This record gives sequence, structure tokens and C-alpha cells, in this order.
Amino acid sequence: MLHLPLVVDFHHAVKPFDRSRHRKYTSHGSKSAASLTYVVPEFVDRPDDYMSRTKFLEEKMMVPISWKHQVPKSKANVKYTTPNLVEVQGDFMSPARSPEENMSNKWQELHAGSSKWEHLLDPIHPWLRAEIIKYGEFAQATYDAFNKDCFPECYGNCRYRKHRLFDELHLTKHGYEVTKYIYAMSHVGVLQYLERSQSPHTWSKDSNWIGFVAVSNDDESKRIGRRDIVMAWRGTVAVSEWISDLEAKLVLIGDGDVMVEYGFHKIYTSKCDSTRYNKLSASEQVMEEVKKLEKLYREKGEKVSLTITGHSLGGALALLNAYEAAASLPDLPITVISFGAPQVGNIAFREKINEMKVKTMRIVVKQDKVPTLPGELWLIRILQTLLSITGMRKWVYTHVGEELALDITSSPYLKPKFSYKDCHNLEIYLHLIDRLHNKDSGFREGERDIALVNKNTGMLIQEIGIPENWYQVSHKGLIFNTIIGRWIKPKSVNQQDEEDVLLSI
Repeated sequence: MLHLPLVVDFHHAVKPFDRSRHRKYTSHGSKSAASLTYVVPEFVDRPDDYMSRTKFLEEKMMVPISWKHQVPKSKANVKYTTPNLVEVQGDFMSPARSPEENMSNKWQELHAGSSKWEHLLDPIHPWLRAEIIKYGEFAQATYDAFNKDCFPECYGNCRYRKHRLFDELHLTKHGYEVTKYIYAMSHVGVLQYLERSQSPHTWSKDSNWIGFVAVSNDDESKRIGRRDIVMAWRGTVAVSEWISDLEAKLVLIGDGDVMVEYGFHKIYTSKCDSTRYNKLSASEQVMEEVKKLEKLYREKGEKVSLTITGHSLGGALALLNAYEAAASLPDLPITVISFGAPQVGNIAFREKINEMKVKTMRIVVKQDKVPTLPGELWLIRILQTLLSITGMRKWVYTHVGEELALDITSSPYLKPKFSYKDCHNLEIYLHLIDRLHNKDSGFREGERDIALVNKNTGMLIQEIGIPENWYQVSHKGLIFNTIIGRWIKPKSVNQQDEEDVLLSI
């Protein structure tokens, strides 16, 4: 089992300086960068200020804390108030809306990475940033809709029916419609990668809701230049659960030396005739739906693409999905956008993915350890070094695609102390992408609500005033019946959408 330190602090270094002088710092990468100039004494001498919160300086102290963050005063003074975050027209705390720019003539460059996104990542192109965030929010939806704390009999399922999913999660502005829910076996041999209900009346003792297939509507298809099919894979709720069970074993798939991690492959391909939801494997469910949609829109004369996204374990499943889809539908443009995904396969797997022209973008946070697994487990790393020296490359784990690296210490809104769990949180990823300009400059003004960072973390600085871990289902799903004067479960919890069930059988 992998043991990680609980807390990392990158802001402990100190530098001597002359307090009598006014040293100025400027935040770059913002639209109003020229106005973001600060005077050090102003930030040091005020005990309640953002730049002095980690340690108060005594009157005669000549060695202040070195602080990498620079933040506009207006942002440091943001408060969690009703007028700011609730009583406004629309949904201020919802994710960002899909961009309005027409990219129909540029979609192959922006979306399919026809030039491996050359010159588009540093600085990041605003249209590309918006597309990455869009797919990241689809991946986040698989967490937000996952039932992990409401009604034991529904544990491991989705909280909402598929035709209501985007309405409930405020994602309708992206212009996509969910067409199918995907289920995976909740236990693969002795491995416990996914959640499993212990209730005797559970909706399923064998399956987990693992994601969804969606397709762009007419307006969004016109804007992006093709009909876009999306598969969003869910990761695990607790990363430690599957890291502790992560195996070094690689298994052959297809022909040649192509190998992938055993556990990921089992989740993707496992099925059981005696189950209600997994008579077909997750692999078979997805490919059946993708082929149906691809045929439907191709027969209408439309251009069609497949975009596969996921975070953590979901990112690993996304690559396996892309590998299978590219083999089955060689003329379909396929793009993978993953967040914090572990290594999936060997060098032959990477080469085959590239050969099939699957475009892959990996977004990683530098302090996140999950993308280094399983190759960074010390025993595996030693073994892989020996294998690479001896020429047995087929046993060596490696990543696939282009990398977009983020740094959690670059955000002026995040606390300087954080755990590895915080580094792996998908909302942290989306926050960093939203405000990224380039790797050398500071943050820009973002479009996503800053409150989303604390949805399932406590990473925002206290000065902003956003409650920690604020996201929860109202009354954990219970509703008050005024007629009988009792709190009851809504009927929809115990009545599964029969259409979803039948499509999964």
C-alpha cells in the first residue's frame, strides 16, 4: 500500500529584505496586469491581510515570509455574501457556459489536435481552454451526480435520470444531451476499485454507475463544426481505495506486445449474465451506443467526432475506450482529454494509440502523485529501470499524448498547505486551467465561479470566505410531505428509469 505524507508546504522559505524600502510586485497574465501592483509594507504590516496570514510579523522582525502568490486586493477581499453568489439573475455558482465563438473552421486544430496543439498551449488559446473546461465539467458531473451518501439502497447509482442530468447540474448551457448511462462491475475479483452498497435492498449488488454518453445538439454542432459524441468516465470517490489495490501486472490486449494495467482492463471489460446492469460490459455498452450515434449522424451527412474524457481512474478508462473505438471505427476522429490520469499501458500501447491517430491531451497538476502511478511505486520503478536497460520494453509503463502541466502553488486563491488528495481534486484542476495564461506568468481573470473550488475541499484561502465542502444534496434527498407531516424518500429514488435499465441489459 502506498503511504503519502499528509501535508506539503511550499511556502516556508524566507528572504531578508529592507522594510524601509517599498518593493513592488506585479501580477502578470491578467487583463488588468498593469494595475495589479502592490507595495510590500502594506501587505506585511496588516495582521488581517492576505499576504501575512501564515505568520504575523513582529515589529522588529526583519525577515518576512517569502510569498509566491500575488493577488489583486479586490480578489483578496471577496466575501461569501448573498448578493454576490445567490441573488443574481441566472445561476452564478454554476460552471462556465460553453463559449459562443464559432469554431467550425478550426475544430480539427483546436479539438482534434491535428498539429498536437502546437503553439496553442503556451500561452493557452482561449478557445482551447474553454473546450478543455467543457469536457472537464462533464467529467466532474460524474462525481456530482454519483450517489455516495444518500439512501443505502441507491448507493453507487446516479442520483438523476439521464434526461434530467444536465438540468440538475446546470450543464445545459454546453449544448449536449445525455443519450445513455454506462455501468461497470463494482467488484473485479478481489479488487475493490468501485463503490458497493451493503444494503439488502440495494438497486444493484454488482454494478456501479460509471459514466454517460452524450451528443451535441444542433446549435452546438453548428458552432463546433461537427456532431460531437462524448463519453465521460467517472473516477473513484476515494483514490486511496484503488491505489492500495493497484497491481503492477500488465496484460496483453489485441495483437503484438500491447499491454495495459490488469485492474483497469478488468473494470472496462467485466460482465456477468446474472446481473441486471452488466449483462454487457462497460466496453460493450459504450461501443454499442457510439456506433449507433455515429451511424445515425453519418447517414444524415454530418461530420462526427468522438471525445472521451475522465479524471483519475476515469482517465485510464478513457484511454482504453479510445483504443477500442479507434480499432472499430478507424475513420472516426477521436480525442481523449484526461485529468490526473495514471499510466495505463506500456510503450507498445502508446505507439499503437499514436499509430491509430488518437489525439490525447493529459492535464496534470505537478504536485499530484496519481499521474506518476503505477510507474512511480518504488518497486515498479526499479523493475522498469532494469527492464528498460535489458531491452524488455514491453513491461515498461508510460504515458500517452501531450501534457499540459499545472502548478497548484501558482494560484493566489489556494491555501499554501495542502494534501495530496487536494492536489488530485478535479475542481482544483479546472480552477487552475480556467485562470492559466502561460507557464511563466501569473493568473488571468477567470470565468468559472471561484466558489466551485471548495465544492468538496477546503482549499480556498479563508479571506475569500467560502465554506469548506459546501456541495451536498438538499436534506440528502429527503423531502417533507406536508400532508402527513413527515420526511420521506421521493418516489424516483425507488423507481429506476426503465428506459435506462432496458438499454443496459
